[in-house]
Amino acid sequence: MKTIRDGLGLERGDKVTRLEAFVDAAFAFAVTLLVISGDQIPTSISMLLDALKQVPSYAASFALIMQFWLNHADWSRRFGLEDTYSDRLSLMLVFVLLIFVYPLKMVFASFFSLLSQNYLPTHFEIDGWLQVPALFQTFAIGFGAMALVMCLLFSRAVKLGPEMEFSEAEIAYAKFKRLMWGTVVLFSIISLILAALIPARPESGLWIGMPGFIFFGLNIVQLLMRRHYKKKNIA
Repeated sequence: MKTIRDGLGLERGDKVTRLEAFVDAAFAFAVTLLVISGDQIPTSISMLLDALKQVPSYAASFALIMQFWLNHADWSRRFGLEDTYSDRLSLMLVFVLLIFVYPLKMVFASFFSLLSQNYLPTHFEIDGWLQVPALFQTFAIGFGAMALVMCLLFSRAVKLGPEMEFSEAEIAYAKFKRLMWGTVVLFSIISLILAALIPARPESGLWIGMPGFIFFGLNIVQLLMRRHYKKKNIA
């Protein structure tokens, strides 16, 4: 009798597949876009110093993108699923990433410009307060969409776990990662709602940045989730 396992490839980290290599290349290209998009090669000391001021926003964007790459690589090595559904999810991750890379850098550039009182440049213009929510909404949609893809990938591992003879520890890990990325989706939805509800006018003050600031709470929630998972599994 033919089972689900018969229609799946299962490398479990034995080798790098063509799709995995493509995903790695796409992430590398996205990181490159963070550096060269719209920038010029410095031809003077002043231009060099101005370019170096972009390092904080680049570092933050780089770190966030690497979180997705590391988790996708972890998923590939641990579970090695190569069914059509999983492949399409990986391709969707790349698709959203290459769209998301620009608003990602813009949000972090705006954040560091705000903290430094415009000492760190943004190199883009926002035409009026009404465009601020649009920036946060674009970020929330892109970030949430990528997180949803990761959530679905780990959900796939949970669903096929018994058929693929994954261990209980592997299935528990997949459930944990599914919950972690599901939390990102939830916070992205909250950010999207806040961006739509908070008035885009000067009187709003720092509240207008709340759709972005809320993601600091995500870090705290996920830290507690990691501790709970480690404590539960060590015990």
